[in-house]
Amino acid sequence: GVMERLGLGPDVLLQENPRLIYARLTGFGQTGKYAKSAGHDINYLAVSGVLSKLGRKNENPYAPVNLLADFAGGGVMCALGIVIALFERARSGSGQVIDASMVEGVAYLSSFLWKSQNLGLWSQPRGENLLDSGAPFYEIYRTSDGKFMAVGAIESAFYNQLIKGLGLNVDKLPAQMSVSDWPEMKKKFASIFAQKTQAEWCSIFDSTDACVTPVLSFDDAASHQHNKERSSFIKNDQGEMSPRPAPVLSRTPAVPSCKRDPFIGEHTEEILLEYGFTKQEIAKLYSDKVIAFKNLKANL
Repeated sequence: GVMERLGLGPDVLLQENPRLIYARLTGFGQTGKYAKSAGHDINYLAVSGVLSKLGRKNENPYAPVNLLADFAGGGVMCALGIVIALFERARSGSGQVIDASMVEGVAYLSSFLWKSQNLGLWSQPRGENLLDSGAPFYEIYRTSDGKFMAVGAIESAFYNQLIKGLGLNVDKLPAQMSVSDWPEMKKKFASIFAQKTQAEWCSIFDSTDACVTPVLSFDDAASHQHNKERSSFIKNDQGEMSPRPAPVLSRTPAVPSCKRDPFIGEHTEEILLEYGFTKQEIAKLYSDKVIAFKNLKANL
């Protein structure tokens, strides 16, 4: 309702320009009991139902920083909505309003969880299922140097390579999908992984299909051979690393800027001048505290 109070709601603007695509990104959406309530990623994740599935056995649900609801369910899904609306406008010539709710966005991302409930993948309590740390072959293990290895050997062929790399005999172990044996197998795997460094485990598993990879820090991820070969991370002119835009398009790939991120207010004057504001109008906006400048560089 904020934009309506400013007289800039979609009903007003679409009258001015029927082709306008008006995206409204909020936590709870434009309608409903919580529509005007404050919230953060953890709250949207909770109301979506997804948070109840995240976490280990006998522990509280765990929110994975603010990636799922804010950026995936919110930003990415809203951007997708804009792309869809642009595509539709090319056919109809009309714009529309996008009601992007982070609750609904992250819930839709979790469609797999909803639709696979009857397949046995999520029939156990949180932390006891195939993909939520219940299985010994889909888990994270600490190495002797305090680092970690990620194991995702779900298919039997991959699982057999995992067992071989651990120096075990698959014929002398319980069946892979014997759920009652999973807790004991996790202890066995943990004990073995704790006997070698992360680098030693990489030398064992890197050339296999065991689905075992190192858990890399940001620094390690940027310098890892695979990521370096693909130029997956880029360095700006301040020496700061960040991910390269993805996915990579074959004909029109993104051309990332290697300049540092702008400071808040750094280009305020230049942008307003570009859009036709006079220096006197900009000075008035500044004196009224409508806009701000970084380091007051503006010469008004």
